[in-house]
Amino acid sequence: MDPTRRSFLALGAGALAAAGFPRSAAAGMFAPAAAFKVGVTDWNLRKEANPESFALAKRVGFDGVQVSLASGRGAARAPISGDVVQRYLAESRQQGLPITSTCLNILHTNYLKSDPLGPQRVSEGIALTKALGVEVMLLPLFGDGALKTPAEMDRVGDILRELAPDATKANVILGLEDTISARDNVRIMDRAKSPTVLTYYDVGNSTVNGHSVIEELRWLGRDRICEVHLKDNPHFMGEGTIDFPGIVAALADIGFARWAVLETTARAEMLEDDLRRNLTFTRGLIAKRR
Repeated sequence: MDPTRRSFLALGAGALAAAGFPRSAAAGMFAPAAAFKVGVTDWNLRKEANPESFALAKRVGFDGVQVSLASGRGAARAPISGDVVQRYLAESRQQGLPITSTCLNILHTNYLKSDPLGPQRVSEGIALTKALGVEVMLLPLFGDGALKTPAEMDRVGDILRELAPDATKANVILGLEDTISARDNVRIMDRAKSPTVLTYYDVGNSTVNGHSVIEELRWLGRDRICEVHLKDNPHFMGEGTIDFPGIVAALADIGFARWAVLETTARAEMLEDDLRRNLTFTRGLIAKRR
């Protein structure tokens, strides 16, 4: 912010306080704006690894789509082909919707912490993400692949330290999404010793696992978060226990300007209506911070 604008804002807040507004309220009127756009996951569109996700996301009103890098389930899960990559790119252009990020969902099968194939899958994902021209790749660490001990966290940090140079060359950020605390994620980031390993923060996962979301977001700050998932499943956003106004305020205050991606569940028979309801709620919160 330039000095002139800073002085103007300071004088404005002071004038409001002199006019009878509490100084805290006056400062709040000049609070940082929410600077992020809102995307959606292809799996919550029920179009996992399906390029048709872009048309559906546009119809609902989203700003972008997070795409899967593997198709199938369980042992049958396999990396997407070059043909799917090209179809993703074509549909993104056709619908005028960007790819927010990729998800290396094959790590739900080949666990990074324990499966010998895990590091290879990350390398494959880096190449696919580069081919898509996307910056962020989510690394999911859940279920039997969840990190439960310091030794497992250190192992993942060591694996990512070996893979990080290739990610850096490809201009790909490796985003950790998991069930552990923000501080434990930073433990992994520090062990990886690379600025290309960041936190992919999921407010729903953190809440379920007993972490203080707003406190963690503010502690992590803008530069350690590559992207966020917003959800309060099985509730509609704003109807459960998660403080979304506080979350949007925290993201605005730390200057977060990357993607916020909805990972909200929706009824099959009410898919578009349910997705649009959560999107409208989120956009309403953002509008209040502009």
